[in-house]
Amino acid sequence: MSDLYELQLSLDFPSDLSDDELGSLCWHLGAEDHKPLADPDDPDNWPLLCYRGPATRIGGLVTGDLQRGRRGWSLTVRQEVHPDGFSLLESLLIWLGARTTTIGTVGSLRFLEDHVPDLFIAEAGSITRVMLKQQQAEATLLPSE
Repeated sequence: MSDLYELQLSLDFPSDLSDDELGSLCWHLGAEDHKPLADPDDPDNWPLLCYRGPATRIGGLVTGDLQRGRRGWSLTVRQEVHPDGFSLLESLLIWLGARTTTIGTVGSLRFLEDHVPDLFIAEAGSITRVMLKQQQAEATLLPSE
């Protein structure tokens, strides 16, 4: 039995993100030369989207990438997350939701042993978690509708 979750995100941002905002996002993706907007010395703050390579338990690869395109920035992430990181993940999703230009489904969160994920929906400057079925979640990440 494991308590890992599969996190997938795919969303866009405007081209005018500030250097500090880009730096914080790059820090979460593992760029050591950037600093988070939050206190970098806070032990409860760590790069959440930085893992790369074969996944430990969910199969496939864990990855994360931010690329600049014609219409702004695009972020794609697939990571394994533990409930210990849900508070940090919630803060990050609130931050991303306030900045994304994507409307609609932007990702999912699936408990390792479940077949159906919860969806993350972006609209009106926030991201909401929508449960597709009842699950035995140990922690509430975002309120479900």
